[in-house]
Amino acid sequence: MRFTRVGYFLLVLVGVVFVLPISSISAQAVGGSDVANRRTQLQKQLTDIESAIAIQETILKDQQGKSVSLERDIAILNANIAKAKLSIKARDIAIEKLSGDIGTKKVVISNLSEKIDREKKIVAQLMRKTAQIEDASMVEIFLSNKPLSQFFEDIDAFASINTSLKQSFDDLEITKAETNTQKESLEVKKEDELGLRTIQLLEKKKVEQDEAEKKKILSTSRGIEKNYQAILKESQKSAAAIRSELFSLQGSSAISFAKALDYANGASQKTGVRPALILGIIAEESNLGQNVGTGNWKVDMHPTRDVPIFKAMMEFIGLNPDTVPVSKKPWYGWGGAMGPAQFIPSTWICYGGYINSTTGKCTQNADKSWVGPWEYNADKDKVRSLLGKNSPSNPWEPKDAFMASALLMKENGAAAGTRSAERLAALRYLAGPANASKREYAFYGDDVMALADKYQKQIDILGG
Repeated sequence: MRFTRVGYFLLVLVGVVFVLPISSISAQAVGGSDVANRRTQLQKQLTDIESAIAIQETILKDQQGKSVSLERDIAILNANIAKAKLSIKARDIAIEKLSGDIGTKKVVISNLSEKIDREKKIVAQLMRKTAQIEDASMVEIFLSNKPLSQFFEDIDAFASINTSLKQSFDDLEITKAETNTQKESLEVKKEDELGLRTIQLLEKKKVEQDEAEKKKILSTSRGIEKNYQAILKESQKSAAAIRSELFSLQGSSAISFAKALDYANGASQKTGVRPALILGIIAEESNLGQNVGTGNWKVDMHPTRDVPIFKAMMEFIGLNPDTVPVSKKPWYGWGGAMGPAQFIPSTWICYGGYINSTTGKCTQNADKSWVGPWEYNADKDKVRSLLGKNSPSNPWEPKDAFMASALLMKENGAAAGTRSAERLAALRYLAGPANASKREYAFYGDDVMALADKYQKQIDILGG
């Protein structure tokens, strides 16, 4: 009666497949209400803060339309400081929401992984039972004492096992696909959180600078308009002073503003991106690089995404990987950004001429790993081509960094030339297209545009 026992065994296994996941889903649902309530609370706080930010933006717009005065400039600083502090609070909420999402995703992935393990065991048991049935010879079957009707019942049971085996394989494939999707979603959320924490560092630094500037203005002018106007007149720079002023670069020695503008003009001619905007992006990225300091590729760079590419780059450029500066890993993510434009290796490859020997493109392997092998192709080196160089492009060379930055900004839409297009391109430079329109990232775009305005004024002075 081995076949009829198999039929019973099948029913038990089917019950295991379908009952266990239901109980785990019910367990998730119990705790899910608390998570949903917390998310609702956070969203309400976020909405209230965004309303307060909008008020400060209105104040800023109103004050910026007035003539320069002590009262007006202090009001602008106050509005900027208030707006920045509100933005920091809003971003803290956004980070908390993301952290909750990441925690939830981890639970889902864990449950899906357990489901895969269960289904693997079930499939293995079904396969063993199927093998037992297939091993039974026709002689054994017909010499048994079972009636013919029972024989056909056993054949039906065998067919049912095969059908269930196929279903188990299908379920296993679906669960694997779901797990991979959840893992990819988790990685995206981790990248989002990293981007938000990066912005927090920048905005907190900007608040400190604005507060120091406000204190300096009130101290030097003693709160008197006449004194303030005299200070402004004395601080206006001549064209000669602007040209000789140092332009700081992360990962490279500072250069004169005149030299930086020359590089920006050259990149602008090739890409159509405004020179002042290129200067603004480079300055902002160099500020970010200073925040996280100088690191070491072995410690601070993403080990599977960027290290394989970085090692190949160093070989082709001819640099010692242990001596070139890269950004230090912050406590919440990975570093490894290179040069004044702060490109990470996995982004630089598409501008610097590196291709995956397997795919023939500047992309991952089919299994989404970054191991390569990587090779340098001069014809694919966009920066080298546009600059007319005879050697591989180098992210630590200021001229190369300016061109690469302009190329990326062009791809992000900056060449359209409108203020909104330039700001959006800057946000995409930092956060990618998916996050560029989120208010949590607005500071970066605002800061780049403020720097671009500053440099445009200097360019205008130099132009007479």
